Amino acid sequence: MKAIAYYRTSASTKQGDDSDSKPRQQDAVTKYAAKNGYEIVAEYYDSGVSGGDSVWDRPEFSRMLSEKLAGVILVENANRFARDLIVQLTGHKLLKDEGFTLVPVDAPDYFVNETPTAIMVRQILGAVAEFEKRTIVERMQRGRRRVLAEKGWCGGQPPVPEAVRAAAVLSRKAGKSYRGVAADLVRAGYGDYGPQSVKRMCVGE
Repeated sequence: MKAIAYYRTSASTKQGDDSDSKPRQQDAVTKYAAKNGYEIVAEYYDSGVSGGDSVWDRPEFSRMLSEKLAGVILVENANRFARDLIVQLTGHKLLKDEGFTLVPVDAPDYFVNETPTAIMVRQILGAVAEFEKRTIVERMQRGRRRVLAEKGWCGGQPPVPEAVRAAAVLSRKAGKSYRGVAADLVRAGYGDYGPQSVKRMCVGE
């Protein structure tokens, strides 16, 4: 039996962090394939893709669908396919409509068992994964707000006073956007700041 392997790691993956690693996913998928008589004919890997991103926003996933080298797609687990519940359910329906069978190797019946209990379990597990993701995001946001309140700056290199003063002057020009001020700062040799950073510099001046 022929199968396709699909792997995904998020943009937040750190070097040496096994929690989201491609090698670990490959190991789980290839072991399952060998044990269950699947021949993996192609591997697709989306790096730096959030589990909440639509499947259509994933370059390698879209290529996999267009090439359609096999009807079975093996993933390490349902969360590797998608952490967001809506993306998970709508993505599975898309694959099913296109003639694909999605198999998480840690729970092969997760997407194919259509009993009411199985459907409920899929929704609950997807909701739990989404809750965990949102909890982590909320904790990070609280941490950034705390640092911002304590230090007055959060994210990236704090701007030098000269850059702050220059940003304030430039922002007072009629019709000058924060993006335009950022471009002017680069041209003036003050450094490369994004529009949001420039906004903080101007508001705090």
